[in-house]
Amino acid sequence: MSDDALAETIRIEGTRILATLIRTVGDVQLAEDAVQEATLAALGAWPVTGVPPEPRAWLTVTARRKAIDMIRRDRARPGKEREGLELIELSQSDGIVPDSVVQDDLLRLIFTCCHPTLSPPTRVALALRTLCGLSPAQIAGVLLTTEVATNKRLTRARQKIAAAHIPYRVPPEDELPDRLPAVCAVIHSLYTAGHAPIEGQTAYDVDVCAEAIRLAELLHELLPDQSMPTAALALLLLTEARRPARIDDDGEVVTLDQQDRTRWDADLIARGVTLLNDSLERSNRQADPYQLQAAIAAEHARVPSYAATDWREILRLYDLLVSIAPSTSAHLAQAVAAAEADGTAAGLARLDALPPSPRWHAVRAELLARDHRYAEAASELMQALEGPATDPERAHRERRRQLFLQKSS
Repeated sequence: MSDDALAETIRIEGTRILATLIRTVGDVQLAEDAVQEATLAALGAWPVTGVPPEPRAWLTVTARRKAIDMIRRDRARPGKEREGLELIELSQSDGIVPDSVVQDDLLRLIFTCCHPTLSPPTRVALALRTLCGLSPAQIAGVLLTTEVATNKRLTRARQKIAAAHIPYRVPPEDELPDRLPAVCAVIHSLYTAGHAPIEGQTAYDVDVCAEAIRLAELLHELLPDQSMPTAALALLLLTEARRPARIDDDGEVVTLDQQDRTRWDADLIARGVTLLNDSLERSNRQADPYQLQAAIAAEHARVPSYAATDWREILRLYDLLVSIAPSTSAHLAQAVAAAEADGTAAGLARLDALPPSPRWHAVRAELLARDHRYAEAASELMQALEGPATDPERAHRERRRQLFLQKSS
């Protein structure tokens, strides 16, 4: 087994063990520390002895022993008293945790990470750490902050969970409508961070996208009758299906109108459309933001070419989306759809009603170029280049700027 495959096995199994250990000891920090120690032990032992037949059992036993040692040390400190129930339960466990129990514990962990009393950035950081196994440095890169700030945020989150006695459980059915949006928002934001990073050397982060899809799959598996998680998974799969065509063989950005659609993943598209239809049926056709975004992605996926796109329908969907879940990205996409459906002037009118940003300038440049206003388009791209962007996106904008300058002369 390669080092990458070994690390992936440890990461996945470690997450499952963490979920169960938190339920057992009732302490996120203690469980994290114990699993981290077990992970380090596995990384040291498995390359020499080989991966055991039951890696989860091996890690569970090791993590349990580490937790017992930590509890004993804590109880031995002057002035420290802890109930021994968790120690007894840990010592009696055989390390073989049924899959059904693991799945329930993972679902509890998702809802704990996404508790509404935690701020949105904290939910993302905690989910990345506990559910994805990312390091504080990696999380800092995703959230565009520092490792120190990330560590502080994680510490405060764990303290708040403990102090506020945030329950480690799936909410009762009557609370799910209020809680699922937070869970889905975290998973979607994780995918967005990988699919459209603000800065970096690559146009997307495959690992972060994969983690988000894994969480979406898990949530859907554990709550298969809930429409929102089903729609969120559909959206991620339909978006992921187009990823192979976003960058050409030279590493350059390929815009949607130029993409080779034969490179889109037909299997992901088919499954995404099926999930979207299932979600709509469960919600009696009362669409939520994920259903609308998935429907837009499905509209793009169902036609053989950019020219065949039903922009009138896409504009209708974006109008609905911004009416129930307005966002900068939705408004910008709505302006592009308006330009395609009703002409460049209509798109510019919608765009000019929005606050400027680097992406706003880039979108405006392309719309101006349609009207052969190349000098203005080049100026807009110059402003877009002053903001953050990935290296491929920056190179793409510079190439377009040079093209517009040539056409304006």
